[in-house]
Amino acid sequence: MSDGPAGVSTAYIGLGSNLDGPERRIEHAVESLAALPGTNVTARSSLYRSAPLGPADQPDFLNAAVILRTTLGPRDLLEALKAIESEQGREPGPRWGPRVIDLDLLVYADAVIDEPGLVVPHPGIAQRNFVLLPLREIAPHLEVPGLGRVADIAVNEYEPRIARVS
Repeated sequence: MSDGPAGVSTAYIGLGSNLDGPERRIEHAVESLAALPGTNVTARSSLYRSAPLGPADQPDFLNAAVILRTTLGPRDLLEALKAIESEQGREPGPRWGPRVIDLDLLVYADAVIDEPGLVVPHPGIAQRNFVLLPLREIAPHLEVPGLGRVADIAVNEYEPRIARVS
């Protein structure tokens, strides 16, 4: 599952927030990701504004993506993402509801994983341009296992309310 030197893998993380200073929340999450043991942030996308996927009676989201080089395995990385969310005050809420921060493990090396609590590539990635457009900015040639290149599956026309903001 490693795609680099001795136990170092590349992971792609999606970030989103629509509450309590979303830009600041995403910045703090990127800093927290960079501080994980054995982990470096090697690329970061711009911020993208998008309409919420779920209930429309919530603020628009800011979304971004980062590339990590990490010695953490996929399960440990997912647990670290959940810990960062918890540190920022994320609490369980309605599906697709508002979030102070949302961190998703999108792709981990070339792994295809379907275990309780861990599915990689992230389910629904191909239908979510608010994830694919930031990812395309930093990794257009990334092959998402079972789906193809990010540059080929991210299409602006399907979600015209997604806009790059920084």
